[in-house]
Amino acid sequence: KFSKINTFMNKANFSPPEKGEISLLDILLILAKNIKIIIVSPLLFCMVTLFYVLFIAKPVFTSSSKIMSSSSSSGGLSKAVGIAAQFGVNIPSGQSEQKWVYTEILQSRELSRAVLKQKFDTKEFGSKKSLLQILTFGNNKPILDINTLESIAVNKLLGMISINKDVETSVITLSVNASEPQLAAAINRKIIQELDAYRKKHSKQKAKKTKIFIEERILETEKELNSAEEELKIFQDRNRRIENSPTLQLERLRLNREVTVLTSVFTTLKQQLETTKIEEVKESDYVIILDSPETPLKRSKPRKKIAII
Repeated sequence: KFSKINTFMNKANFSPPEKGEISLLDILLILAKNIKIIIVSPLLFCMVTLFYVLFIAKPVFTSSSKIMSSSSSSGGLSKAVGIAAQFGVNIPSGQSEQKWVYTEILQSRELSRAVLKQKFDTKEFGSKKSLLQILTFGNNKPILDINTLESIAVNKLLGMISINKDVETSVITLSVNASEPQLAAAINRKIIQELDAYRKKHSKQKAKKTKIFIEERILETEKELNSAEEELKIFQDRNRRIENSPTLQLERLRLNREVTVLTSVFTTLKQQLETTKIEEVKESDYVIILDSPETPLKRSKPRKKIAII
């Protein structure tokens, strides 16, 4: 064999490899000796993978939706909050949309707990079952306390949610994975509803706090205005002829200016109080749904072809 190889290498002008080097022919010889392992190993892995994706791996269905924040949430209420700021009172305002980070709210545990309380219909566990039950003990009897179950369910739900935000358009793509297509779409819808309810609750609390401040400020301003008007009245009664007294004229201008300023503040506060009352009871949508969650037609995981390849 070696003589034949040397003859072949001489005819092909091959120089023998130096000591310690591996030639292409050595590699081919190694591959030839291990041809069975090279063929059998990938085939075996493909068979295992095929068995896994067909009989072991649970199907995962993904429902996606696109949402964005409504810019109508900071109308008259922001103006009322601005008045409070002028008087040195710092009331949190929703005027800037950047303060509402929807991606963080969607991944918060508070929102997840609200979704876990909602009931869903499934083929595996039946109808009207809470998401907490679906994600934890199912139709079995729970052996853990409610706090532990809730903690486990929250982590599972957060793992089912995927969020992607477009920086330029501020459009958020919300994707929810579930074992059933109808369940994935239903959870997606509930998450959007709870997000909108979360914003409504916060806005109403903020409007209530702002209204309380404005009402208190109106009472104080009204007292100051009455006092200034009374002081102006007394001054005019005591000084009916002030044409020849620059000092008295200056005093009257000061009193008139005080009454004018307080009257303007009082009127503005009254207007903003009515605006805040409207904001407190107004039912508006804080989440704009661009693409509603739809029931997926086919599973997203596992992908058989990709897994085998």
